[in-house]
Amino acid sequence: MIALGADHGGYNLKEEIKKYLDELGIEYKDFGTYNEERTDYPIYAKKVAEEITSKRCELGILACRSGAGMTIVANKFKGVRAANFTNEEETRLSKADDNINVAVFGGDYITPNDAIRYLRVWLGTEFKGGRYLERLQMIEEIEKENMK
Repeated sequence: MIALGADHGGYNLKEEIKKYLDELGIEYKDFGTYNEERTDYPIYAKKVAEEITSKRCELGILACRSGAGMTIVANKFKGVRAANFTNEEETRLSKADDNINVAVFGGDYITPNDAIRYLRVWLGTEFKGGRYLERLQMIEEIEKENMK
C-alpha cells in the first residue's frame, strides 16, 4: 500500500501519479489535497509519514512545488527515509543504497512523465542490504538518540 499526499503545488502531479498506479494495479490511499486551492504542505507530509511510521503503508509519495518542504517534514518521523527525486540514477541509488520509502517530487521542476519514469525506477529497484543495511541501522540509532 502506498500513501499519497500533495499540496496545491503538487496536486496535478499527484493526480497523474494516481493514474499510473491505477494502470499498474497498485493500491494507494490518497491523503489529499483534493484540489488546487492553496493549502499548507506540512499537513499532507505529516499524514503520509504517519502512515509509514505506523506501518499502515509501506511506501509514500509526496508532491509539492519544489519537493524540499515535503522532504523536510517527512524526515521528522522515525523510520521515514524521504528523498526528493530529480533524475533516474539518483532515484535508483536512493532506493538501492538507502532504501528510501518516501519519494518526493517537485511539481515545478519535473513533468508528470519524468515523475512516472522515476517511480518506475524506484518501484523496480531492490534494496542491496549488506553494508547498506548496517548504515540504515546507524540511522535508526541516531533516530533513537534524537527523536524522543
